[in-house]
Amino acid sequence: MSKKITILSLDGGGIRGIIPCIILKYIEEQLQQKDNPNLKLGDYFDLIAGSSTGGILASILLYPNGNKKAKFSIQKAFELYSEKGEDIFSVGFWGGLVNPFGLFSEKISEEELEKHLLDFFGNLELKDFAKPSLITAYDIENRKAQLFNSWDAQLPTNNFLVRDICRATSAAPTYFSPAKIKSVYGQYFSLIDGGLFANNPALCAYAEARKIPFAEVLKSHLKPNRPSVNDMMIVSVGTGSETKPYSYKNLENAGKIKWISPVIDILMSSNAETVDYQLSQMFQTLGNRNQKNYYRLNPSLKNASPEMDNVKQENLDALIQAGLSYVNENKETLNQIVQKLIKNKI
Repeated sequence: MSKKITILSLDGGGIRGIIPCIILKYIEEQLQQKDNPNLKLGDYFDLIAGSSTGGILASILLYPNGNKKAKFSIQKAFELYSEKGEDIFSVGFWGGLVNPFGLFSEKISEEELEKHLLDFFGNLELKDFAKPSLITAYDIENRKAQLFNSWDAQLPTNNFLVRDICRATSAAPTYFSPAKIKSVYGQYFSLIDGGLFANNPALCAYAEARKIPFAEVLKSHLKPNRPSVNDMMIVSVGTGSETKPYSYKNLENAGKIKWISPVIDILMSSNAETVDYQLSQMFQTLGNRNQKNYYRLNPSLKNASPEMDNVKQENLDALIQAGLSYVNENKETLNQIVQKLIKNKI
């Protein structure tokens, strides 16, 4: 019998990427306890997608060891956010006074982000990922989506340094400046955060998976080539649901400056909700068993800040607690995912 194509999709959200780290840590620990203590989370998924902070997480999970297996556990990603997050997202006192809300230039210097990406990924290339990927960015010069897939990257024109991809997918307007990167072939691209069009990249991941000959790529006849939705299991993980209301009175006569923050916030959260709706409807058309192969895991932020760059210790703790609370309340669902990942592993 053929096995499902397993897809992991990771939303954008800046420092809120701590939340999916906590949820995925539980899933990985259960996989190691119930199946194989030597395998990592990335070994159980056939394609991993990510936007913005989710793109960085995906890249960590797809980092290969010498045997083309996943090298790092999700704990490594959690350590990057909890230990380096303050360096990456810090604005500084004077910067906050001179450049409030990123109105006059980017809110955060990209130097620390680029330094940490270089230290972590070095000269790793996209084509060398352990599994197929889908990492999003947007090309501001050619006005089109730029989707990075390690399967496509076997061609030099589609191959890039992973650190450059991570810089591009996380270049959120008003936070970081656009990324100017070049392919291994030498072509330059001017890119910004993929979260602007796919903060929840799960539907992009589905579309990408439809064209991949997985049996050939994964070297297993148990996996289908160019799978349909019937052949997939999708786990989509958010960075916390947004519930902050905007009153009509406050925005009735708002100008461009006053609309900047609400527009970005609403754009990203509504995008994620729409993708969830579309995939839910697609899976509902399947039989009783297969329609249960789509999971959207997106906790309440609880007491955590919705801001993408709030690295105060109390907020980091609140993000961790939001993730732990979700795990505690949804163990049955998470354990179902674990069992299905084991069943569909090759």
